[in-house]
Amino acid sequence: MTRRIHPTAIVAPDAQLADDVEVGPHAIVGPQVTVGSGCVLGPGVVLERNVKLGARVKVGAGSILGGDPQDLKYQGEETWVEVGDDTIVREYCTVNRGTTQSFRTTIGRRCLVMTYAHVAHDCHIGDGVILSNGVGLAGHVTIDAKATLGGMTGVHQFVRIGAFAFIGGMAKVTKDIPPYVRADGNPARLFGLNVIGLQRNGFTRETLDELKKAYRLFFRSNLIIKQAIARARSELAALPEVEVFVGFIEASERGVAV
Repeated sequence: MTRRIHPTAIVAPDAQLADDVEVGPHAIVGPQVTVGSGCVLGPGVVLERNVKLGARVKVGAGSILGGDPQDLKYQGEETWVEVGDDTIVREYCTVNRGTTQSFRTTIGRRCLVMTYAHVAHDCHIGDGVILSNGVGLAGHVTIDAKATLGGMTGVHQFVRIGAFAFIGGMAKVTKDIPPYVRADGNPARLFGLNVIGLQRNGFTRETLDELKKAYRLFFRSNLIIKQAIARARSELAALPEVEVFVGFIEASERGVAV
């Protein structure tokens, strides 16, 4: 197939574009950029530098990927943005390169990053994550697979959001959000398991029942964290999902929302 590069687009000499890439009008593809097969860059897209796009990534009009990290400690080190296969980044989003903390900002496969979202330096986003319109991620945020963040949600630096979590719109997330739960509010607090989301993703009744028991031990009892961990591991079925839930809370450095 033949690349379709609009005559007003600017492509750096060392950029590597697959044979079937489409580049829209006034787009800029900067140095050390790799664009995989089937990618589409909309009008005015900027891949500033040091960006790697997987296959079939679509970037909407006006989005800027690969800009310098907004971190005063950054001194021009070589860092990257990496985006996985089949991810969609809609219009006017920004994704900044990493710092020396991890040297990269990563977005996984099959993600949807909606209009005006911001992904700051050293964020690491798992597969299948949805960031709704206007979501803002501060630096060093980690979001595990299949989590969903509602519109205008803001996430504090170094927060981790667990797999399959669902966060309501306009939430302020300052502490870790465990996997499989619903959270909302300012500051964000927990509102039980994300049952509908888990059912849609094939979680069995047995798994849901054990996760509900785990949730009650940690967040609806008078137990301290160490006691809840011990009870969960001695009383609940040894399911992988339960261990993910318990292990996430046990490993949390910021503390978890309640």
